[in-house]
Amino acid sequence: QVLLVESGGELVQAGGSLRLSCAASGRTFGSYAMGWFRQNPGNEHHFVAAITPSGARTNYADSVRGRFTISRDNAKNTVYLQMNSLKPEDTAVYYCAAGRLYSINYDAYEYWGQGTQVTVSS
Repeated sequence: QVLLVESGGELVQAGGSLRLSCAASGRTFGSYAMGWFRQNPGNEHHFVAAITPSGARTNYADSVRGRFTISRDNAKNTVYLQMNSLKPEDTAVYYCAAGRLYSINYDAYEYWGQGTQVTVSS
């Protein structure tokens, strides 16, 4: 069992930056791939970024590549999402997820946090 708690979401102006954090419980964090997804009301979860258990590989949605950076600190059981040059269309609830497979697919992830709201004003 892995419990995930996101933090860092808030209201920010377009062009600004935010760093989201996702703290995980348990001693097996370093064996899980981690992903960030986002969701707007009435819509499905959309892939944002993923990172392998070691942190050696990352992947991004085209809409955020070059602006967002995913990273992890296995000693602190935490994964981060640095978001720069934010746009109003980045507004969503952001979720972190843990899974055995490094994937862009929602169904590959077993554990999910409760989400944190990011709102980007124009």
